[in-house]
Amino acid sequence: MKKPVCSLLALVMTMLLLMAASGDSDAAMNIKAVLGHSVTFRCPSNHSEAVEGLYIQKIINDKEKFINGFYKGRDIPWNEYQIRTKVNKMDLSMEMRNVSVSDEGLYKCYIFVIGVTKPKVSDIILEVTAEYSAPTITPDCTEHRRGVTGVSCDLSCSAVGGYPQSTIRWTGLNPSLTNVIYNWSSAHNDSKTWTINQTITYNCDQQTNVSCAIGGAVSNTITICKAQSFPLKVIAAIAFVLVFALLLTFVVVMKCFCGRQHTPGTQEHTN
Repeated sequence: MKKPVCSLLALVMTMLLLMAASGDSDAAMNIKAVLGHSVTFRCPSNHSEAVEGLYIQKIINDKEKFINGFYKGRDIPWNEYQIRTKVNKMDLSMEMRNVSVSDEGLYKCYIFVIGVTKPKVSDIILEVTAEYSAPTITPDCTEHRRGVTGVSCDLSCSAVGGYPQSTIRWTGLNPSLTNVIYNWSSAHNDSKTWTINQTITYNCDQQTNVSCAIGGAVSNTITICKAQSFPLKVIAAIAFVLVFALLLTFVVVMKCFCGRQHTPGTQEHTN
C-alpha cells in the first residue's frame, strides 16, 4: 500500500529536481501573517489550464523542504506540517494555521500542467508580525541629577511580545535635552518574540506631555517637569522670604501704631 505512494513521491521529487532550474518563475509575491493566526498561500495560475499537481516547498538553508501538495489527484505523504497545513486543489492554495516566527521565509509553488513539460514556478515570501503590548512608561524626576542644574527626569519605556524587533520612539520631548542611558532587548527562546526596554534622561525646561511607542503600540501620555515637582529647597527659600517679609511688615505696622498712640499722651502731660 505504501510502495506505490512512495514511488509516486520519488518520481515527483525527481521531476522537481530536474525541472526546477529551468521552470518559468514569476516575480515573488509577499504575504503577511499575524503570529498564532492563519495565512493562505495562493499559487498564481491560469484556471483554464488542466493542473495535475501542486507542490509547495520552503527554502531552508538554501535547500527546499516539502510542505504540502498533491499529484494526479493524490495527496503527497505529509511531514511535521501535516496538522497545520491544508491544500485546496480547486484554487491551488494552501492554508497554514497557527503561524509561528519560524514559518517566516521564502516558499516556492510548483504547478504541474497536463501536457506541459516544465512546471510553473512562483515565489512567495511570508512575513510574520506580532503586535507589542501597550508600552509602560515610568518617570523618575529628581533635582540636580548627575550634575545637571535644575530638574531632570529618568524615563523608562518597555513592551513585550512583539515581532519583528523594533525601536522605541518618544513623542513630546526636545531631542537636544534628551540622553539615552540604557537600551535593552531580548528575544524569547521559544516564541522568538521580543521584549524591548529603554531608559533616557530628560533635562526639564518646561512642563511637557510625553509618550513612547514601540512598533504600532503607543503608551499613555504622562506629564513631567510640573511646577510642583521643582526643587523643594527653592520652594522652602521662597516661603522663608515671604514669612520674613510678612513679619517685617507686621513689626513696622505695629511700631507705627504704637508710636501714634504714645504721642498724644505726651503732649497732654506737658500742658
